[in-house]
Amino acid sequence: MKLFLIILDLDDALKLFDEMTQRQPLPSVVQFNQLLQAVTKMKHYSCSIDLFKQMNVLRVPVDVYTVNIVIKCCCQMHHTNEGFAVLSYGFKRAVFPDVYTFSTLLNGLILEDRFLIAERLFKKLIKEELCEPNAIMYSTMIKGLCKFGNNDTAISLLKLMDEKGCKPNVVTYSTIIDSLCKEKMVDDALKLFKEMVFHKGILPNVVTYTSLIHGLCNLCRWDEVDKILKEMEEQRISPNVHTFSILVGSLCKEGKVKDAKGVFNLMIQKGNVPNVVIYNSLIDGYCLRGEMSIYFMKLKIEEAMHLFHEITKKGMKPDVITYSIMIQGLFRVGRCKVAEELFYEMRAHSLNPDEITYGIVLEGLCNNNQVEKALSLFYLMGDNKLNSNIIVYNILIDGASKNGKFDIVRNLFNELTVKGLPPDVWTYNTMISGFFREGVMGEAKELFFEMEKRGCSPNDVTYRVLLQGFLKNQQHDMVEMLLLEMKGRGFSVDATTVSMLLDHIKARSLDASLLKLIGKLVPKEGVDAHCFTV
Repeated sequence: MKLFLIILDLDDALKLFDEMTQRQPLPSVVQFNQLLQAVTKMKHYSCSIDLFKQMNVLRVPVDVYTVNIVIKCCCQMHHTNEGFAVLSYGFKRAVFPDVYTFSTLLNGLILEDRFLIAERLFKKLIKEELCEPNAIMYSTMIKGLCKFGNNDTAISLLKLMDEKGCKPNVVTYSTIIDSLCKEKMVDDALKLFKEMVFHKGILPNVVTYTSLIHGLCNLCRWDEVDKILKEMEEQRISPNVHTFSILVGSLCKEGKVKDAKGVFNLMIQKGNVPNVVIYNSLIDGYCLRGEMSIYFMKLKIEEAMHLFHEITKKGMKPDVITYSIMIQGLFRVGRCKVAEELFYEMRAHSLNPDEITYGIVLEGLCNNNQVEKALSLFYLMGDNKLNSNIIVYNILIDGASKNGKFDIVRNLFNELTVKGLPPDVWTYNTMISGFFREGVMGEAKELFFEMEKRGCSPNDVTYRVLLQGFLKNQQHDMVEMLLLEMKGRGFSVDATTVSMLLDHIKARSLDASLLKLIGKLVPKEGVDAHCFTV
């Protein structure tokens, strides 16, 4: 055993293995197992498998512990089929599997999202009495059921586990509680939590509480979140970084940036170090949430910039998400130059922009009347895969259209055919809207009829764009047909379109008989029904 104390890294392990293989007689399988286990704990799974193969060449006898270690390595590498091959190898050498062998294989199948096979194997083990499931095996299957949203079956298996004398632990309960919370079944999660604590006497841990906090935050049940946090304090269970991350992120999403900053400060006071994810949430809160006033938005951007620079001061590195959030916030307040500088800075730091970042930059430039600059960047990227994306084209087409650059719009739309990129419904809606803006109703109508021929069905927005376009241009002959089509497709009209229709009926440019039809297209929560009586 003393030899294994010198293993500090993989090189030490390999050196020791070489020494062991030179001895005569060879060390026992127990010592080889200890070495394999040490390498596996370092997560050098492929190396463990290679050492196992060398053991076979040297005819080192193996036992069930050897087989279990190697199967675990295969499963952790998502090579569970190879794990079954090792199982077969064991059978041939009269090494018979135990409950840990099968639990590892079940876990491997679940890691690979092959739950149906795992379920069949589990049932076979029980039916053919190949092994008696223990708490680990039950918990593994419960984890798999929860992973695929089978919470009811997971709870049933939890009860069966208890009946069979396998006492579930806090991990088993926490797995189901977490799954229920993710499915927004928080009341069921709280019920199971009470069963765990008051009926089974199992004490919750930080993972259990964090799952409940996450579920309650998602439903904005803030009073209950406070209650859970107080309970944690009473139980002397400190929130961890993940708990704080959930709290900060959830509060920012709800526009409660001040409260989020309070949690952030509390976290630091308690000795926790915020990670980049938490900084991203808080920066996002300052950049995108809350204030409508441009003055307050600019103040919040300064706060966001302060946090952005704090990341590097704390020895961390902003990631692509950090840059994307910051760039979008800067564009929103018109600070285009700084936004562009950040975009080029991230690339200089070997952070390649993803589709989201790239889209944010193009949209930000277009929204700030800098379409030419957006196009320059677009063409500078050339054949980059980011340019082979219909969303990018939609952003540019929309931006150019709103800035009255319809020649550019046509060129971009024609490029789609050259690149073999089929336009989507957003592309068509933008083009149709642009045609109306340019006063070319004929082309708008033609494109509408063409889109369905090309396999792109119009949506409710398409019809609203058409209706508003024809009404603005005093072209009433298409209105009734479009309304009837909307009714047939189950679409509704929005308040703006309804208002325009009513104005035209009032002005007698549309027949009052359309009121009944319009009334059927208004959502129940929409305009009062008395508006549609003649």
